[in-house]
This record gives sequence, structure tokens and C-alpha cells, in this order.
Amino acid sequence: MQETIQNLRARIDALNLQLLALLSERAAVAEEIGRLQTALGMPHYDPVREAQMLEALTAANRGPFSDETVKGLFKAIFQASMQLEQESDKVKYLTSRQTRREDTVVKLGDVVLGSHHAPVLVAGPCSIESHEQVEAAAAFVASRGVKLFRGGAFKPRTDPYSFQGLGEQGLRLGREACDRHGLLFISEIMDACDLPLFLEYADVLQIGARNMQNFTLLRAVGRANKPVLLKRGLSATIEEWLMAAEYLLSEGNTNVILCERGIRTFERYTRNTLDVSAVALAKQETHLPVLVDVTHSGGRRDLLVPLTKAGLAVGADGIMVEVHPNPAVALSDNKQQMDFDAFDRYLEETGYHKKLSQKRHEVYGF
Repeated sequence: MQETIQNLRARIDALNLQLLALLSERAAVAEEIGRLQTALGMPHYDPVREAQMLEALTAANRGPFSDETVKGLFKAIFQASMQLEQESDKVKYLTSRQTRREDTVVKLGDVVLGSHHAPVLVAGPCSIESHEQVEAAAAFVASRGVKLFRGGAFKPRTDPYSFQGLGEQGLRLGREACDRHGLLFISEIMDACDLPLFLEYADVLQIGARNMQNFTLLRAVGRANKPVLLKRGLSATIEEWLMAAEYLLSEGNTNVILCERGIRTFERYTRNTLDVSAVALAKQETHLPVLVDVTHSGGRRDLLVPLTKAGLAVGADGIMVEVHPNPAVALSDNKQQMDFDAFDRYLEETGYHKKLSQKRHEVYGF
């Protein structure tokens, strides 16, 4: 009796494999039909055709399953085939983890950004204003272990009469200060025409929030052989942000870093609203490293520490902050930049003086 059961089970196993092979063959045929329907502009779902198939199956049914059971089984097969056809029609986006499962790691000199590596810190003034200012800022942040220096030379400002940056002179001053203190230079590019200047002076090209959907700029920077830091637009959805990154990757640039910098909401207590869910989603949906600009997110010095902790807690690969020798006289964003004493307190309260030399799993356990 036991031997008979084993023999019958072996037969079941063989039938299972035959059914799987037939289902796989059917799925391949359904996919081909779907491709042809797409090419012809036809809808994939045909209720008349489905009814005809079910009618033929129930007419051929000789048991032991009831007609309703047969219909239920084949409806499940039809639905699975339809989902397969829809998946095959989807564009395989380069930003997606469906295309690349492992994390992208961006190497900036001896700084490694992404995956399990220690969270980085980007620090520097909002705008490069003078030789003395950028020299003091670069020397200070370098002395605190920072490797990535931010400084704007071309500034997109709401008020056309406000300080717009020093342009090429600002890039040159930033490059010289970074070279003197062993820093990598990140600066915002606003116009594709300025790309040759940025390729000469900057280590990382930043595309700011207001230019996130400047597609001409995205394509030009995507063709450049430089890492890119892409900030999320002021009112951009996560999908729009990722599609902007897709422009960069589609042009061949694989060293793309996303940056959440807060979005515009109805809230007035803060300059913007930090969307921590966007950080977690970007890490989940894409393989790209993600930074959080906590300075622009809140626009308040008193929120920098908790926003930093929140960003890192949801998986950010690093933080961007603004540091100025004397924020009170800064030519842009003077209310949100830290002076040197405040930056030292920030490093202590966030524990960043330790994080800069440790791996992610040593800091967070993941």
C-alpha cells in the first residue's frame, strides 16, 4: 500500500512538471500575441475571446472537476498571462532595481558613496563670495574630516536683483581652495553652455531643484564624464524626480546621486518640507545613492540635527549642509547657514565625527 502511494506521488510529480512545461509554453505564446497586439495598437484583453475559450473548455470537460472549477483554474491562468503581457510591455528603466538589483556605488576620489559604506557629509557655503570666504570655509570643513565641499558659483535666485554668484571666478576660487585642502568640489550647473567650465573646475556637477526638469541640461550632463548630484524639484513627484535621473542614465552617465532637499507644501514654519518617505522610496525603488540636503529642507538652523538624524534613519547615504564663516553677512541664504562653532556642535550632536570614519552597518546595524 505504501509503495502504491509512493508510485502515485511520483506520477503526480511527473504530471506537475508536464503541466509546468505546458504552462510555460502557453505563457510564451501569450507574450508573443501581446507583442503583436501592442505593435498593432490593439487592446490586450478580449472578453469575447476569453468567453469562447472557457466555453470550449467546459464543453470538453469530462470531470472529475466541475465546470465552475475548470473555469476558475483557467481564469487564473488567463489573468497570470495578462499580467505577464503587461510586464513585458513595460519599459525597463535604468534607475529601477528591476534593471539593476545591486546598489550603485559612486566613487569620488577616496570617498565611496552608497550601499553599506559610511554616510558621507557634504559641507560648504551656499555661494562662493570671495577668496577669503571660500578659503576659510574650505580649510575649516577639511579640518573636521569633511571630504566633499559644496559651493555655488552660478546661483538661481528668485529675485533677479539679488546676488547671482561669481560665475567662472567662483568656480576657479572653489577649485583652488579645494585643491589646497584636499577636498572634492561640488557646484551647481544651470546652463548646458557652461558645461566646459564645470568639466574643468568641478568634481561633481549639481543639478539644482529649479533645473531638475531642464531636459536639455540633463542630456548634456548625462553625456559628460562627471558624477552628477540631482536635486528633487520644489514640487516634483518622486516619479518625476526618478525620470529626471533616467535622462542622465540614458545618456550613459552611471554616477548619479539623488538628493532630497524638501518640497514646497502649505507649511510656513519651515522653508520646505523634508519628505523622508521619498528617501526611503528612492532607496527601495532605485539602486542610486541618495543624499538629504537638510539646510534647504527646513531652512532653519535649529532643525539641522533632527532632520539629519531622520534622513540617516530612513537610509540616506549622506547629508548636505551649508557652512559659512559669518552667516550674518552671507550674500545668500544667510538665515540657514551654520557658522563654524555651530558646525562643531552639529557634528557632535549628530555623531557625524564618528560616522565619517565608520561603515554604515557599524553605525546603524544595517
